[in-house]
Amino acid sequence: MRLHICAVGRLRAGPERDLIDDYLTRFDRTGRALGLGPANIVEVEDKKGGGMEAEAALLERALPKGAVIVALDERGRVMTSPDFADRLAQHRDQGAQDVAFLIGGADGIAPGLRNRADWALSFGKMVWPHMLARTMLTEQLYRAATILAGSPYHRV
Repeated sequence: MRLHICAVGRLRAGPERDLIDDYLTRFDRTGRALGLGPANIVEVEDKKGGGMEAEAALLERALPKGAVIVALDERGRVMTSPDFADRLAQHRDQGAQDVAFLIGGADGIAPGLRNRADWALSFGKMVWPHMLARTMLTEQLYRAATILAGSPYHRV
């Protein structure tokens, strides 16, 4: 099952990019044997300043056809890491070919696109910068793969 992080904004070289690349490499290595991966990031950028609706249109074009859509949103479900791992495994086991995680820009994801999501995930009641949300998501993807693989990376 392929995973796609569809995000508004371009991430420049630096510590966040290094962390994301490291976690994606780890995820791909661990997830491959579990039927998870590869994972990739698709960045979109509204150069015309059209706001959330323009960003939503760009994100929609980045979505693979038939993908399970997960919106990262403060109103979403707060999950434990094992619950998140189980949810990914359920999608895989139900035959999903693609899961796309949506990360909006500074104003979030347009309501129309957010409402199209199959489910929404929250990293807590606080709002996180979209660059940190990417980093946190890639770490959680790696953690989910290690949980499903029975690795000691995740400790309760």
